[in-house]
Formats: sequence, C-alpha cells, structure tokens
Amino acid sequence: MLGKVIDLIKNESFLVPNILLKNYRNLNITEAELIILIYLINTDISFNPKKIAKDLNFKLNEIMELINSLIEKEILKIDIVNKKVREEIINLDELYKKLAFIVVNDDIKNVSKNIFDNFEQEFGRTLSPMDFEIISEWQKDYNDELILLALKEAVFNGVNNLRYIDKILVEWHKKGIKTEQDIINERKNFQNKRQNKKLFDYDWLNEQDS
Repeated sequence: MLGKVIDLIKNESFLVPNILLKNYRNLNITEAELIILIYLINTDISFNPKKIAKDLNFKLNEIMELINSLIEKEILKIDIVNKKVREEIINLDELYKKLAFIVVNDDIKNVSKNIFDNFEQEFGRTLSPMDFEIISEWQKDYNDELILLALKEAVFNGVNNLRYIDKILVEWHKKGIKTEQDIINERKNFQNKRQNKKLFDYDWLNEQDS
C-alpha cells in the first residue's frame, strides 16, 4: 500500500502536507485512507468516486469503503450543493481543524516544556507540583519571555526561589516592563539617575580648595 503513495508522489505534482504525513497514524488514518486524502487535497472538490478509483488504481467499492471510513472518523464530509444540478463536493474542513489542533497543541507543549526545563536546570532540582502551579499561573499574566528573564535576574542575584521571582514580575508589571529591551531601558534610566544624584551631591568647593 505504501508503494501506491510513492507512485502517487512520483507520477504527479501533488502537494503532500508534511504535518499530515507525520500525524496520520495519530488521527487513526490508514495508509490507504492517506492516499485518498492526498489525492483529494490536490484535486477538484467535486466528489467523483469513479474518477478517484481510476486515477488511484483502486476498485470502486474500495474507494467507497475508504470514503465512508473517513466520514465515520470525522476526517471529511460530503456536502450536497444545489446549483442547477445537485452536486456532491468534498469538505476537508474537519481534517484541517484536526491538523491545526495538533500544531497548536504541540506549540503549547513545547513552550511549557522549555520553560519548566529552564527552571529545573537553573534551580538544580525537580520542580514540585506547587512550583508547576505557580509558574502556570504566571503564564496567565506574563509572557514566557518575561518569566524567563525574571528567572535569569533571580539566578544572577544568587536567589533561586519562586517567591523572589514573583516579586520581580510584580515590580516589572508596575513599571510596564514586558520585554528584555524594556529592562535594558529601565537600567539605563536608573544608572542615569544615580549619576545625576552623585553630581548634585558632590562638594565642588572643597574639591577646589584641596
């Protein structure tokens, strides 16, 4: 069956979504159904089972069984449109929704995994369930970049507890700090204020008399 997939790709200029190839088994799609989906993604939306069978070298009853299976799995639908003549068309919206969900879910997992891994690496220990809960709550109010910057700030100051990091995040929130550039700008402003204070506090008369 996999040979038919290869022949399909070799013989025609078909677009094969990479995410579909990687995840079709997770969607409970068989290799034969995968061939049908690749074909449908790249052809006219009109449902013509005889043409599909001919183009893919399947028997007509095989095509109908595969289509029915995909409908039962909520991968595709056959819509009926009434123009001048009643017509059946392929609807792949459900497939695209499932693939989009996989992409979004993977992104969330990767971001969450990265941020928790960073904390465990910097703290040198496994996070407790309470730690996970606190960090997850932060993610509702702050972006991950800011949380990791607060972690970096705490480690730089030799502190590795979440309470300290929470104070940093609260303080940054008060000052409107949301990005690394905001932190850099705040530090520059702080340094400038310190320099100005030193200038005004300097005893110029005693310096000249000495």
